[in-house]
Amino acid sequence: RKNTKRVPSFRKLLRTSQLKLDNKLKNKQYKQQSTAKKYRKEQKKLRQAVRDAVCRKPFPLEEYKKKHVGSEFVHIISEIAEKREEEEDDALPLDMMDEDDLKLMEDLAQKASFLTRDISSTEPVHIKKRKHESVIEKYEKMPRRMKTEPEKELIHLLPIKDKGGIIPQTMEKPVLNVEEDEEEEDAEETEVAEDFSEEPLPVLTPEEMAAQRKRKLQERKMHIAALASAILSDPDNNVASFLNQIKKLKELRAMLMEQDPNVAVIVRKLVMVSLMEIFKDIVPSYRIRPLTEAEKAAKVKKETQKLREFEEGLVSQYKFYLENLEQTIKDWKQRKLKKSNVISLKAYKGLAEIAVKCLCELLVALPHFNFHNNIIVLIVPLMNDTSKTISELCCEAVQKLFKQDKLGSASLGVVKVISGLVKGRSYNVRPEVLKVFLHLRIKEVELKKDSEDIAPKKKFMTFKEKRKNLSRMQRKWKKAEEKLERELLEAEASESKEKKLKLHTETLNVVFLTYFRILKKAQKSPLLPAVLEGLAKFAHLINVEFFDDLLIVLHSLIASGDLSYRDSLHCVLSAFHILSGQGDVLNIDPMKFYTHLYKTLFSLHAGTTNDDIKIVLQCLDVMLAKRRKQVSQQRALAFLKRLSTLALHVLPNCSVGILATNRVLMQTFPKMDLLLDNESQGSGVYLPELDEPEHCNAQNTALWELHLLQ
Repeated sequence: RKNTKRVPSFRKLLRTSQLKLDNKLKNKQYKQQSTAKKYRKEQKKLRQAVRDAVCRKPFPLEEYKKKHVGSEFVHIISEIAEKREEEEDDALPLDMMDEDDLKLMEDLAQKASFLTRDISSTEPVHIKKRKHESVIEKYEKMPRRMKTEPEKELIHLLPIKDKGGIIPQTMEKPVLNVEEDEEEEDAEETEVAEDFSEEPLPVLTPEEMAAQRKRKLQERKMHIAALASAILSDPDNNVASFLNQIKKLKELRAMLMEQDPNVAVIVRKLVMVSLMEIFKDIVPSYRIRPLTEAEKAAKVKKETQKLREFEEGLVSQYKFYLENLEQTIKDWKQRKLKKSNVISLKAYKGLAEIAVKCLCELLVALPHFNFHNNIIVLIVPLMNDTSKTISELCCEAVQKLFKQDKLGSASLGVVKVISGLVKGRSYNVRPEVLKVFLHLRIKEVELKKDSEDIAPKKKFMTFKEKRKNLSRMQRKWKKAEEKLERELLEAEASESKEKKLKLHTETLNVVFLTYFRILKKAQKSPLLPAVLEGLAKFAHLINVEFFDDLLIVLHSLIASGDLSYRDSLHCVLSAFHILSGQGDVLNIDPMKFYTHLYKTLFSLHAGTTNDDIKIVLQCLDVMLAKRRKQVSQQRALAFLKRLSTLALHVLPNCSVGILATNRVLMQTFPKMDLLLDNESQGSGVYLPELDEPEHCNAQNTALWELHLLQ
């Protein structure tokens, strides 16, 4: 069966170029033709040798004096020659030949050179296959090569097709003599070892080593201080010093790769912090954008060109600095050491903490400059780091950024990255990551103030100053100019306010999207308290369309019984924040939330912590004081009595807060003073253990707890 090669598939043909396929086919045909030609030559040579051995008439063999052949062999050959001379014309058949002749012919037939040898030649028959050659001639024919010349081998390249056909291409590749190199290296190593053995290094005492390290460290500190002072001492308006600043900045940044193991850790930390402070000082108050091709080709002044070079160099050095900080953190996270092994793994943790601290400072100080989004992408995942120190550093930096961000663009970027992190980790993050949302500055009250802060300040002249310094016509023009400037400032403020409202709306959408995802898919997650706390703060900003669904979800969470009392308090607070704002128009009865809060009051810690009292007082303020028209007298009396009982069990500072709330309730609801009378009159018995505030008959008791709290 003939083997046929499969045709390559269309996908393979699509991946391979047609030129390469043609070259492969021609190479294959060329190899097949060469093999077939070589085979034909060998067959032709073999047939010719057989034909010569059979058809040609043999000549008589001669005796050679050069070779000392045995007497028996010479005698046999002479006898055969005589017989052939006598019987040259008539050849005898094999059965009429002597036994000696037949044996000789069989011996000659067994030799490999019998068929290929030209019998008519006068050369002797040799036992070896190779022809006899002189040793000198053989040596002369050998190619000579110098010892220093490297050995070369041919590398076969792709052939080139020409008009004449395919031209094979080769290239010489030098091959190093590995053995000689190894011998030389071994010899050098032995020499170096001998040198070290002959001249050993002086052994230093611990005191001398400490003094040497202190001296090196002092030299590095002085060098860092000199470079930093040189960079900061150049005035900003001196364009000629810009390039010198970049040069010094580059030299200082090169010290981040300190290789001396004795001082490497401290020097790198000092350089990181120094560069961070330098960038905070010399970075301009605007974002540096890359120049277009048209701007690069245009002719500008020398000062403008130098300023462009300074800005380009500043952005480049700032980028390299951030990349170095990022690489330091990655090496520590991956527990990866550099090849130089200058710094140990334990020291890398301290370096990583300093790098994170520098990134946090730049995140807060330079929200307007380049690569701020890159810093956000680095910092946000570290908020969920296993190291408590690094996690706290990053969370505090994000909180500071939220508090001081007046416009909201930087806050929006951080919120988007946090939302993606929570979703990407399948809601398996630390609660502190979501608690930073509570520090967002999203309040309509602050918009006017922030607009005034953003608008540039302009000092206008008083009437007395105008009259004293200006003429009548100048005062007229000055008045018109000030009016125009005021209008421009108002336009800028309104534009800034609209932009801010737009950014805040987008930020809140991302925050609520994250909260609703957790409420829907991860109700048993440890993130739920942070979500409920965030809903309680931003509930007045939620769209009315979501109120019904959100209240149903909150009530189902409370009724499930899976929440702790603190989480359930957050649920109650969130629900009443929703109902106290735009939720007033909704016809919803929150009685179930009143019942739950009344039942949860006795679950508070009696003396362990005071954190929960603040949430309880906030709930009471929203549920009773601010909704006094919707609260019945029976409900208010029941809460007042239970709060007085709770004041006996908590810490003194908590008792003061509860008593202050009771005073507000008694002032808000005038008929509450009946609890200050005795229990001689009433229409029932007070049931203190009943969890229904409407049916516990609180009007039939008295506030005897006040006597104990005196």
